[in-house]
Amino acid sequence: MTSFEIIGEIEDIETIAVGHKIREIIRLKKVYGPGRWRKLKGIAIIRLANGQTRRAELHWYEAHGIGRKEFKRKRYLD
Repeated sequence: MTSFEIIGEIEDIETIAVGHKIREIIRLKKVYGPGRWRKLKGIAIIRLANGQTRRAELHWYEAHGIGRKEFKRKRYLD
């Protein structure tokens, strides 16, 4: 469970890794199913559990037909 909620759109999306270059690829396929998995990063405004809003860098995994999974907040940008 994430301790934040994404508000609005994710901007400046970049691909970090694709397929076998992702360390967690075996687990992702086991949990969510096969697909063209990519690890991405982007910037978004998030609302923390305490109600505070911050601009942060996020990382997540994504596959076509499966969607975005396992968002992680990496660092605050404000």
